Amino acid sequence: MSTQGSPSFTLSRRGVLAAGAASAAIGGIPKEGESVPPLPSPATMPVSFSVNGKPADLVLDTRTTLLDALREHLKLTGTKKGCDHGQCGACTVIVNGERINSCLSLALQHQGDEVTTIEGIGTPAKLHPMQIAFIKHDGYQCGYCTPGQICSAVSVLSEIRRGVPSHAQADITARPDITNAEMRERMSGNICRCGAYSNILEAMAEVAGAGA
Repeated sequence: MSTQGSPSFTLSRRGVLAAGAASAAIGGIPKEGESVPPLPSPATMPVSFSVNGKPADLVLDTRTTLLDALREHLKLTGTKKGCDHGQCGACTVIVNGERINSCLSLALQHQGDEVTTIEGIGTPAKLHPMQIAFIKHDGYQCGYCTPGQICSAVSVLSEIRRGVPSHAQADITARPDITNAEMRERMSGNICRCGAYSNILEAMAEVAGAGA
C-alpha cells in the first residue's frame, strides 16, 4: 500500500510517558470556579520518654523516627543521620540499656523508655573512659560516625559482660570473652568510611582491660 502523501509519525516510549504525564497534570488542574480540597493534616500523637536522664514530652507526627525526634525536636545533634536505612550505625543510641539504630525506630514506640545519646555518654568537662580512649588511640578521622561508634562500643562491652552471645562464638551457650574477634563481630554494624577500625578496637580493648 502506498504511503505517499501520508504524514510521518513515530512513537517512542519517552513520548508516550511524556504525553501521559501531561494528561495527568492537565486532569489535576481544577476547573474555573471549582474549589480545591485542602490536604489532610498529618496525624500527631503525644509521647514521653527520658533522654539522658531528663524528661522529654513531645507531640509528634506519627511517622517521626526517634532519630529525627532527637535531632530536630530536642536539638541533640550529636546523633548523626547517615544512610537513614539502618545500614551504617551513625545513628546508634542506647535505649533501656540496649543499642539500636534510631533511624529505624519510630519515636512513638519509645513511650516511657530511657534513651541515652552521645551527649549523655560524657561531656567535654567529664569524658567517658571510652571517649578518652578514642582520643588517645585516634579512633576517628572525619568524626561523623564517632558518636554512633562510641555508643556501640560502650554497649558492646556491656553485652559481653552480661553474657549476650554473638556469631563470633563457636558455642553460643558459653559465656563470651572480650576478644578482638568478639568486638569486631559486635561492632560490624557500625561503618567507618575513614577506615579507623583498628584504632577503634584498640580503644575498646583499653577500656575493657581497665574494667571501665
